[in-house]
Amino acid sequence: MKVAAAEALADLARRDVPDAVVKAYGDQPLQFGPEYIIPKPLDPRVLFEVAPAVAEAAVESGAARQEIDLAAYPEQLEARLGKTRELMRVVINKAQRDPKRIVLAEGTDEKIIRAAYQLKDQGIAEPVLVGDRETIAEATDRLGLAFDPEIVDPATAELDRYADRLYELRRRKGVTRGEAADLITNGNYLASVMVETGAADAMLTGLTYHYPSALRPPLQVVGTAEGVEHAAGVYMLAVENRVVFFADATVTQSPGEDALVEIAGHAADVARRFGVDPRVALLSYSDFGSVDTDRTRRIRRAADRLRADPDIDFPVDGEMQADTAVGEDGLEAFSFAELDAPANVLVFPNLEAGNIGYKLLQQLGGAEAVGPMLAGMDEPVHVLQRGDDVADIVNLGAVAVVDAQE
Repeated sequence: MKVAAAEALADLARRDVPDAVVKAYGDQPLQFGPEYIIPKPLDPRVLFEVAPAVAEAAVESGAARQEIDLAAYPEQLEARLGKTRELMRVVINKAQRDPKRIVLAEGTDEKIIRAAYQLKDQGIAEPVLVGDRETIAEATDRLGLAFDPEIVDPATAELDRYADRLYELRRRKGVTRGEAADLITNGNYLASVMVETGAADAMLTGLTYHYPSALRPPLQVVGTAEGVEHAAGVYMLAVENRVVFFADATVTQSPGEDALVEIAGHAADVARRFGVDPRVALLSYSDFGSVDTDRTRRIRRAADRLRADPDIDFPVDGEMQADTAVGEDGLEAFSFAELDAPANVLVFPNLEAGNIGYKLLQQLGGAEAVGPMLAGMDEPVHVLQRGDDVADIVNLGAVAVVDAQE
């Protein structure tokens, strides 16, 4: 068992170190070599990488005093690190059963390269990096990654077919063939057209762009799904042992009644992707008509339409205040409410409220966040937040793979 522990530690030390561990040790580079030969004590991977190796050795040697499901044991240990880990493991397991091709539009960024390595190493996806080939190769070598990724270099790749397709899609929007040839060398447009034409199954971008700038090309090229007018950005937030989904926190600034109805459906679909049965609340500063204004009536009408829709198979109600929606006894005063338990999907009245709410909960409440997950697109496209860690990129990559599978 000691040998198993030593070998597991040695293997872990050779892997790419999570950003959270690097930050905990003063942002000093941690890469296998004379200064770093064993994982740091605060590396959470030690729990679910080393302990299973010891347990397996104990079973094989006969020293174990109880039966252990060696396949499930690592996931049980990982779940102890938080609800986010537990739910992401559901998504990652789905992704690993049928990995898809993900095109990463910012392929020269070091975080993207490290995330691509992990996506490939963990069997989650087949990553395709868009960017300068020499820059990517140099970074891969410098980071010590045993990785030979697929690369599409706009400077050398044959892009005429993609430019033709972009021209076909945008020629009635003021784009000439020459302009399409220029635009296709932009990683976001190239990745979008690759997904739209089926050359890739999913797309990630946004790490080095403001969100609207990263979202614009896929909206123009891929667009929303048939019958969908409004895409939505959904976050999964875990606080202690509780999970709540926030929408829309990134896309629709001032959703009207129709948009609120669509956003609620998108958010419920995302919750189900994580194995969560949605209970949806449309939020306001009013409880069920306690304030009667154009703004509160808009939310109330959206909730009424959702409840009346025979295709909606989840409980939904509103308008209601946030404490009414999520408090353990918040709904007791409203016996008529459709929700019989606190909501786990919150639809905000506008983008400002949603964005502010999730960031306050993350910064002051210590919530762990996954997302934003872009829902309602015709093909799997997700836009990262600037400054996301490698783990965030890998998580969103797994979500994109599951999107592509479905």
